Amino acid sequence: VAAPVTEPGFAFISSGTWSLVGTEVPAPVIDPQGLALNITNEGGWNGSYRFLKNVLGLWLVQECRRTYARAGRQLTYEELTKLAAEAPALQSIVDPDDGAFFAPGDMPARIAAYCRRTGQPVPDGVGPTVRCILESLALKYRYVIESIETIVARRLSPIVVLGGGARNSLLNQFTADALQRTVIGGPVEATALGNLVIQMIGRGELAGLPEARALIRSSTPLATYTPIDGTDWDAAYTRLKQLMQQFK
Repeated sequence: VAAPVTEPGFAFISSGTWSLVGTEVPAPVIDPQGLALNITNEGGWNGSYRFLKNVLGLWLVQECRRTYARAGRQLTYEELTKLAAEAPALQSIVDPDDGAFFAPGDMPARIAAYCRRTGQPVPDGVGPTVRCILESLALKYRYVIESIETIVARRLSPIVVLGGGARNSLLNQFTADALQRTVIGGPVEATALGNLVIQMIGRGELAGLPEARALIRSSTPLATYTPIDGTDWDAAYTRLKQLMQQFK
């Protein structure tokens, strides 16, 4: 509900510890391909549905931060992102949903082990490790969105990033680059705002969802990310799909 768009046909990424990646549809999508890809239908507001898939999101960065803290290196998320921005681009790719990453623990070591197991360069240090995670998330978002597009038979645009992860400008730019589409970041407090405008609709203070979304768009801080050259991202995306097929 809080997606700050006035036209249908967008994709959303509810970005936090988990990422929920999907689109809004008027009725459940019951499809063998959707079943095979583990895409679900969640009931939405006013009879709509959210056709989406869970992706293991910023959990990987959170666990890295906890590991660094246990080793005596206290780093903020802003510092982690800055170090990632300074690291070389697209050196190694992981599948964020690989089973090795689900449990709490030494995530940098697990990232290194995955890269070693798949014959890729092992990220050396904090910045390269976090950059590997953020780039891999952006590529996995592309995979999920393109899979959903195949099923619903339409191109989804723009990509709206909602929730706490909307603050991560580096990940949002990577997502724009990986998908070669405009990304809108925000609102951060999407859950609260969605709840609020539904109550306003119920009280007759807003006419309906289009007016509610227009209000959110005009009254909350948003950021727009424009894609840059995606050639290297296309090659990395091919690598991700090969890894997903080979090591599923």
